[in-house]
Amino acid sequence: MSGGTFSKPWRIGSGVAIAVLLALPAMASTPAVLADGVSEQEFVDTFETFEELPPSPEPAGEAVDLNSFDPPLEPEAKPATRSLGSGVASYYGRRFHGRRTASGEAFDMRAMTAAHKTLPFGTRVRVTNPRNGRSVIVRINDRGPYARGRTIDLSRAAAEEIGIVRSGHGPVELELVAS
Repeated sequence: MSGGTFSKPWRIGSGVAIAVLLALPAMASTPAVLADGVSEQEFVDTFETFEELPPSPEPAGEAVDLNSFDPPLEPEAKPATRSLGSGVASYYGRRFHGRRTASGEAFDMRAMTAAHKTLPFGTRVRVTNPRNGRSVIVRINDRGPYARGRTIDLSRAAAEEIGIVRSGHGPVELELVAS
């Protein structure tokens, strides 16, 4: 060092520089917040697949082929999930069968679909009945429920799967399912 400065400039690896450049636009704006404190960016990140970055230049010396690494085989994993909390589910069926949903498609009481107040259409949610442990994965295609104290409205088929048809409603746990 001479005169309080470094004799060599700081060097940043290309991987770090790319990560910083990719993160800058995300830091520039305040993220929107969806229901249950989930930011819009967290929600989008749950569903996005990672694209491969272009390979960084190899340092002088032995080249390493990062694509040759084979991770150990694991048993078939369940889809990644993220808890959306718990609440009360109800169902709707024959009275609404064939009517248009908020997403524009016709309601089918035999399909594995559901209505939620804030989740985007097409979102897949695992709904579990904690009383019997039964669960079902539904696709959000409608808005609701409109009854006070309810979290999600299931199609009749989904309600049958988790065993809440007889009572008409019941406690459930919700998890966001990544595709």
